[in-house]
Amino acid sequence: MKEKFIRFMQGRYGAYGQDSMNRFLLVSAMAVMFVSVFTKWDLLYAIALALLIYVYFRMFSKNYTKRYAENQAFIRYTSRIRTFWSSQKKLMVQRKTYHIYKCPGCRQKIRIPRGKGKVAVRCPKCNTEFIKKS
Repeated sequence: MKEKFIRFMQGRYGAYGQDSMNRFLLVSAMAVMFVSVFTKWDLLYAIALALLIYVYFRMFSKNYTKRYAENQAFIRYTSRIRTFWSSQKKLMVQRKTYHIYKCPGCRQKIRIPRGKGKVAVRCPKCNTEFIKKS
């Protein structure tokens, strides 16, 4: 049985795992299906079903170049969102050990270690000096 499945998946786009677009579509389909269970809207259920069908279509497709181009377009389209959330995640991790202030002159973010008392801070960008509590 395993050999039959391996032979079936040879030459297919999903044979090497899911790409980021398929993962997003699958999570979206599950979320829409979950919402449709509580709202009893048939339209939401139909949308979730259509998304799932498209996920399986992409996974079993033999047209590598088209599916790869779709995934690259998806990555380009979502790059700003992903970079925003990754930078927010990094800021949250840094907030445990640093205070992050903005320069009053140029709005540059400046990181000051916590627990040093009042500190005179000089902006590296515009050389404005201001006092902040760390």
